[in-house]
Amino acid sequence: MVTGARPVALRVAYDAAHGGRWTSLRGGGREWLWRGPEPGRHEVRPDDAFVDAGGLEECLPTVRGEPDHGEVWSRPWRDGGPGTAVIERPTFTLTRRIIDSGGVVVADYRLAADPGYRFVWAAHALLDLSPAARLDAPAGTPTRLHPEAAALLPPGSWPTGDPWLTGPWPAPAGLPLDTFGPDDGTALGAVLLDCARVQVIDGADRLTLELECAGQPRSTALWRNLGGWPANGPYRSLGIEPMLGAAFDLADAGPSDAAVVPPTGEVTWRLTISAHRNH
Repeated sequence: MVTGARPVALRVAYDAAHGGRWTSLRGGGREWLWRGPEPGRHEVRPDDAFVDAGGLEECLPTVRGEPDHGEVWSRPWRDGGPGTAVIERPTFTLTRRIIDSGGVVVADYRLAADPGYRFVWAAHALLDLSPAARLDAPAGTPTRLHPEAAALLPPGSWPTGDPWLTGPWPAPAGLPLDTFGPDDGTALGAVLLDCARVQVIDGADRLTLELECAGQPRSTALWRNLGGWPANGPYRSLGIEPMLGAAFDLADAGPSDAAVVPPTGEVTWRLTISAHRNH
């Protein structure tokens, strides 16, 4: 509960036919999900190049790497009953049920696969935030900067050959990440390790994202694009992404950096999203 604030009821909408993408997360007259400038999202076919339409994309079994943003965003999901969508792939089946009872959005997931199957999942949520917005996470949280951040650090500070550089939140390697600010031509990705709950604060509004999953690595990924990407037509996009795993690319994930299906053959997890507004 946020002291001195009142709950704001959220409502969610999604598009099962087009990758299960969350198209709206709305409450108190505010739309939280950003909409991207790239056309053609509805014409996407399996394994097409990623189309940055905004909203919240389901990324599985990887975020970066191959296929870009994973296998499920570019494929139709089938109806599994009220609020439920299912996608079946050769190596896994993912079921998602979303409810917004009482104004709090709860998304329950179940992944069925062979024991030992390794994956990364992220709720790739691109949010519509002002330059004054900030991300509140526990101070000192180990945070992995990914290679595009190297250009923003002093020469020679990036460890040669390493896929990331780790430092404490909110300023790993001296680079402040908790504020967004105006566009400055930069873009970077980071992963806050063992961080299952964060708040996005934007003016009087707060959005809380919390991930529950027993026995798997939980993180929060950050995509802070302040007009630095893509090179041929940069724009602003801000991603706050609850994640199972600790690496954007499954190919980079060490033994403890990916989720692993246990002997039961399934992994279940829950994403809860709530909003508050200061009086």
